Amino acid sequence: VSLVTSNANAELAKVFPGVPEVDVIHRRILGSRMFILNKPDKLNALNLSMVRNMTPQLQAWNESDLCKVIIIKGAGNKAFCAGGDVIDVVKLAEQEKTETTQEGKALRFFEEEYQLNHLIATLDKPYVALLNGITMGGGFGLSVHGSFRVATENTVFAMPETAIGLFPDVGGSFFLPRMEGEVGTYLALTGKRLCGLDVFFSGIATHFVPSERLPHLEDRLSELESDDHEVINAAIEDFVEKPEPNYRYALGGQIRESIDRCFKYDSVDDIIAALDKENSDWALKTKNVLSQMSPTSLKVTLQELRLGKRMTITDCLQMEYGLVNKFLEKSDFKEGVRARLIGKTDDPQWNPPSLSEVSDDSIKNFYFKSTKAKILNFLNLKSFENYSYTRFGLPTEEDIRKLVTGELPDAGAMGMTEEEVIDFFLKENRGKIGTREKVSEVLRRKTVEIGNRALKWVY
Repeated sequence: VSLVTSNANAELAKVFPGVPEVDVIHRRILGSRMFILNKPDKLNALNLSMVRNMTPQLQAWNESDLCKVIIIKGAGNKAFCAGGDVIDVVKLAEQEKTETTQEGKALRFFEEEYQLNHLIATLDKPYVALLNGITMGGGFGLSVHGSFRVATENTVFAMPETAIGLFPDVGGSFFLPRMEGEVGTYLALTGKRLCGLDVFFSGIATHFVPSERLPHLEDRLSELESDDHEVINAAIEDFVEKPEPNYRYALGGQIRESIDRCFKYDSVDDIIAALDKENSDWALKTKNVLSQMSPTSLKVTLQELRLGKRMTITDCLQMEYGLVNKFLEKSDFKEGVRARLIGKTDDPQWNPPSLSEVSDDSIKNFYFKSTKAKILNFLNLKSFENYSYTRFGLPTEEDIRKLVTGELPDAGAMGMTEEEVIDFFLKENRGKIGTREKVSEVLRRKTVEIGNRALKWVY
């Protein structure tokens, strides 16, 4: 299917009626290799066929000297990938009860999807995900573990699993707790949507490029004769756009302070209590959102994030595989999909229906301490505790803290002014667009001036 476009695919279908459309198109253009998720009518939702289409080809491209960069994008104008096709998964799980020929297919989707996620995370080749449109769930797994994630003004990101009785998987237990402060915990529990520039400033994307520039970016990447990540990064930077002067990060300022205060606890009940104390419109809306989620999903999700923060990418995906085994046994996942995605008009009937009826001990014992979980076999032996390519995104809050407190090696003494801190990171990041705005937001929230405009970090 190399060099076949989505339109050409449709034309072929007219000439050869009855031949199914290809669900993932492969392209070879000079030094680039591209996946196009080709189910625009289903928002490019991922299924087992697509996973099996991509995995062996990704392995081959990673080993090819002719391949310099791997690109992945979605067909159509609405979505990169709206997630896994969970309706299909639930139907398979239901069929397994009566049809022995379907046995294991629902679980096999998750098994092979997680293997693909791990393969993306451990690639040697540069991997560029173009997140132009809805990017949720399984789309998160196809993108965030790669070295480059490009958001556009059309990007809509969310991890909505707790709303359908599941949990953030596809490596979410590794990525989300490594986000700044408690932002990952907040996104995981509430399913909060981030759009456009907010996806970039949150660290989910490494770059922001207007959608109209994407074809030109693809052309540039194809022309490169190097698979050096620094070369790829520099090429993408040529197409980024500066934020408007009035842009404000949706999860910055007082909202971010509230997120860190309320979502720092290791118990969902304590998070709810903290929201009660917060006494703000944001806290009231957030508590109302949590009340609509599966109580079991909320408690499993919080536990997986706290554990995942101290685990390798391999161990996180293995943990998630054990969890999904359990979720396919229980009713909330099937009920959530039935009510929210199939019926679309019903309120899910969660079982148990309230947080008070789900004890933390029962969650740990049933979901996390069971020894019956199957072993997930990965396609290579690589693993890591932290991502290697965070340097291609904006400066992290931790890096900014270390500079202000004098802990950053070779950064000079404490007592720097705001402009000096900004200049330091602009120099370090070669003038990366968005650096000034990101550093300024962190400094406004976390520092005070103590004399001669010198900054002191506020813990």
